[in-house]
Amino acid sequence: MQQLCEELNVSRSGYYDWVKRCKQPRKRALEDAALRVQIRQVHTRNEGVYGSPRVTRELRSAGVKCGRHRVARLMRIDRVVGRMRRSFRVQTTDSRHSHPIAPNRLAQMGPPSRRDQVWVTDITYVQIANARWVYLAAVMDLFSRRIVGWATSPTLETHLVLQALRTAIARRRPAPGLIVHSDRGVQFASQPFRDLLTQHGLIASMSRRANCYDNAAMESFWSTFKLERLYRRPPIDLNDVHRAAFEYIDAFYNTRRQHSSIGYLSPLDFESVSN
Repeated sequence: MQQLCEELNVSRSGYYDWVKRCKQPRKRALEDAALRVQIRQVHTRNEGVYGSPRVTRELRSAGVKCGRHRVARLMRIDRVVGRMRRSFRVQTTDSRHSHPIAPNRLAQMGPPSRRDQVWVTDITYVQIANARWVYLAAVMDLFSRRIVGWATSPTLETHLVLQALRTAIARRRPAPGLIVHSDRGVQFASQPFRDLLTQHGLIASMSRRANCYDNAAMESFWSTFKLERLYRRPPIDLNDVHRAAFEYIDAFYNTRRQHSSIGYLSPLDFESVSN
């Protein structure tokens, strides 16, 4: 080695320093290759919907040392992308009916401090084959963002929201005084819906006229559900919608999906640490 260094007119320390620098890129490349595998595993395990921030958080929670910019770079190389939010056109509710309108009680209070203090509920439209429509209603716990009840129907009748609320009540058994917030739609203002609230000691609350932002958490959920599930696998019929809702809500959204509004925990985990 000494003779070689003399022939090349370099010092031994300079040679070994060069060798060390040559090895570093290879080490980094091997680490990147292993990290790329882990990134794809996390992305696939989470329905292919996570972008680099959530992938990074899940890797770190598993003990993998990585930075968001590095993860983003490797995801770009492998063309691994999260679901991009489409432009969202707000659907307002026709409140032209003669039923009583409840006051907006959410405007009079701060954010909920515990589970089963405020629920929000809403209906969305889902297009299926042959330009037909089916409907999905859901009830969300505003504290944890957990969907506590949902139902599907081929029609937009009151039984849809009644079934979603009954499911939520059966699952959670809330104490009297819980606030149930909705828009001013005829289904939520109907006598059967008000009777169900009264029967369980629940208190009605409604958004301002034609203002969906009073129920922003539910609007955001619908947008996320359609983006991450329905736009990827367009449903054919009501059974398809029901299956998609079960797989997404009960098997992913409530139990595993990270939510930025609750510290990148799943609703189930957030409720567990908040008890």
